[in-house]
Amino acid sequence: MGSPCLIQLYAKSKKKGQEAADAAIADINRLESLYSRYRADSFLSKINRVAADAGSIAVDDETAGLLDYAATCYQQSDGLFDITSGILRQVWDFKSDQLPTHAEIDKIKKRIGWHRLKWERPVLSFGVPGMEIDFGGVVKEYAVDRAAALCFDAGIEHGVVNLGGDIKIIGPHPDGSPWRIAIQHPRNPDVALKILLLQSGALASSGDYERCITINGRRYGHVLNPKTGWPVSHMAAVSVVGEFCVVAGSASTIGMLKEALGADWLRDLGLPHLWIDTKGGTGGSLLDAE
Repeated sequence: MGSPCLIQLYAKSKKKGQEAADAAIADINRLESLYSRYRADSFLSKINRVAADAGSIAVDDETAGLLDYAATCYQQSDGLFDITSGILRQVWDFKSDQLPTHAEIDKIKKRIGWHRLKWERPVLSFGVPGMEIDFGGVVKEYAVDRAAALCFDAGIEHGVVNLGGDIKIIGPHPDGSPWRIAIQHPRNPDVALKILLLQSGALASSGDYERCITINGRRYGHVLNPKTGWPVSHMAAVSVVGEFCVVAGSASTIGMLKEALGADWLRDLGLPHLWIDTKGGTGGSLLDAE
């Protein structure tokens, strides 16, 4: 998953706990092998080889479900949450100290856009050569939800799954006390912006601090607007609590992508949330929550 992962479980025996954890870890590894863009043998890489030639491919039910969810996110975000935008990484190198040119971005934008796909279950067709899809904004959160469900099905009633800060609560501590979860300040990793007390549900965050470059005093984060090709610049971080991690994750990302409209969009969405903008302003229903 490209980040620190942790599963904490209370079980009636070490054997029961290990069996549950092993099942969850096996499923996480399965999803990574299917949908990693870093693996040439993944199903996602197979899809993208078809996409390179503007071809068509039939997908299985699980992949179809992810595509259906991606389509919903695209619609509900007015086209800002777009799984075809991952190819912007070809011009954005956050390990360098250089910005892409406007010409480079404009050229690659011609290969971005869910509207350039044709999705008729189970067949995905690409209308423009050189496109790609990237489930990076969906699969890790989906894996969190599945891992938690597998642990619960194995008899675990108390525990937490944390994959790189995307979190799902299986149940509170056995004494009924909540899990204490810190939301990191985007500008000071040693400071907690908020400590949440959660007995159930899921938490996911999005921000401009995980991968970024600073040039001439301006920070350019990795959350890229698919319509402009440039990083968002209004929100520094957004955290959302929901029943499912996949929903909290997409909501936090859309909140970032909405720029100055993000606060209103998150409020209207109605899920507990917290945001901090690039000027240090904060808001959201979780800000004053106990």
